Amino acid sequence: MSSHEPGWTAGDEDSVPAALERGVQKNAGRMFLDFGGETHTYGEVERESARLARGFQSLGVEPGDRVVAVLDNNIDAVLVFLAVQRIGGVVVPVNTAYKGEFLRHQIADSGARVVVAEPDYAERVLAVAEGITEVDHLLHRGEQPSGSGPFKQAALDEFRVDGPDLPMLSRPGDLAALIYTAGTTGPSKGCMISQNYLMYVGRMLNWLVDRTADEVNWTPLPLFHLNALASVLSSLELGAPVSVSPRFSVSGFWEDVERTGARIVNMLGTMIPLIAQMDDTEPMLRCKGQIRAVIGIPFTPALERVYKERFGIDKVGTPAYGLTEAASAITAKVGASKPGTSGRLNDDFDVRIFDEHDHELPAGVPGEIVCRPKKPDIMFSGYWNRPEATHALMRNQWFHTGDIGKFDEDGWFLFVDRQKDYLRRGGENISSFEMEVALMRQGDLAEVAVHAVPAASEDDVKLTCVLAPGATISEEELCRWTIDNLPYFAVPRFIEFRADLPKNPVGRILKYQLREDGITPSTWDRVQAGVTFAKR
Repeated sequence: MSSHEPGWTAGDEDSVPAALERGVQKNAGRMFLDFGGETHTYGEVERESARLARGFQSLGVEPGDRVVAVLDNNIDAVLVFLAVQRIGGVVVPVNTAYKGEFLRHQIADSGARVVVAEPDYAERVLAVAEGITEVDHLLHRGEQPSGSGPFKQAALDEFRVDGPDLPMLSRPGDLAALIYTAGTTGPSKGCMISQNYLMYVGRMLNWLVDRTADEVNWTPLPLFHLNALASVLSSLELGAPVSVSPRFSVSGFWEDVERTGARIVNMLGTMIPLIAQMDDTEPMLRCKGQIRAVIGIPFTPALERVYKERFGIDKVGTPAYGLTEAASAITAKVGASKPGTSGRLNDDFDVRIFDEHDHELPAGVPGEIVCRPKKPDIMFSGYWNRPEATHALMRNQWFHTGDIGKFDEDGWFLFVDRQKDYLRRGGENISSFEMEVALMRQGDLAEVAVHAVPAASEDDVKLTCVLAPGATISEEELCRWTIDNLPYFAVPRFIEFRADLPKNPVGRILKYQLREDGITPSTWDRVQAGVTFAKR
């Protein structure tokens, strides 16, 4: 820590490599990571991430260079992440469900020189290689992927290199990651995330539940999500253990909780009601009262009662509002918030409610949520290579979220609605724009609008389309095309063919009208038609 001025503390500004260094100094022999029973100590993780860091350096990766990771939940996903941080690089974690244009855009937009992927995901990268110009190397885990491309291909294992200690190259304010957010009016944009922002997200996760260093945090969330990375980073910040499930399993949930001794659990979306609805099992009964806190959304009052009364869990839910750009804008400790609210103002962010002219609105009146940080490097630094997009949302020196909310008379925050074209399904954000680009390349459609149909907890996706002249494709055939060419969570449930789409005077499709129309008598339903697919 000698590179910092006297008086510097980890709680103010931090970096991932500095936190790892502290963890090794204090807990070298302590378990850091568990993947389904495969455990790794702090010392082992430090050593193996350093070997990969030297391997990346041998490929010419320098500070500021981007490395794309398309990896499942396994030790290499964490090692690659840490290795890139150690040499001052920028990691770009990509959703493993991505393929086609979704995948090509993020690799190409990031300007990455190196891609690390599982063999089957590497094949997807090779399939879109023509549109990716700056990648030099494609490194794969396990078996050699089939297919060829303009990249040099090699096994990741070839780049685990022994050598001298690595210097500390990353500072708290340095760019550490690009986390892509689903675009609603254009391609997905890379949020520039600093070293300190990453560690701040971890610190806030610990703060939400007053976590201690001896408590195991368990999560089944994918490591390309900031939520799952937060579980790893919160553990790193404390020198605590974290268990990352390779995949979510309802039947295996309580067995894994029992095996790991987990006290803190992070989940999202449909995982929460699925656990609540499962039948009693012996591990479930034995674990009653073991879990102290579950962090996740959505938690309805009914689900909260189930988790507290049936499972003996004291703290349930996430009384907070945030987004990738500002993850902890509004917060409250789990179990200490006003029912029906999403936290309140904290010491780190200034959050207000504005009207369309950026005038602040009084309590009880809904408007756009805007925010700005009170401390350095706890919010995104802008959109990668998109200064105009960054500037557009920083009007009058406030970050405009596009979301609608309000504060009540007591200062508690209530989220009202999402952005107009925002879709969220299965815990995933979906870019309607990218879906529409992909669908128009299919060839049978003259026009297409992707929009939400409200469902019980999140959104169902609907395609409202105009067929191209002479096209004879059916709704089911189009749906099966999306299964083959879109991420599983973006596969539409509803499809409707129309003669034309509603437009404004300048020709822009009126999606609000399509959302209001909802499910019409002409709408085809994938579920009713019995079309199923694997989530891969």
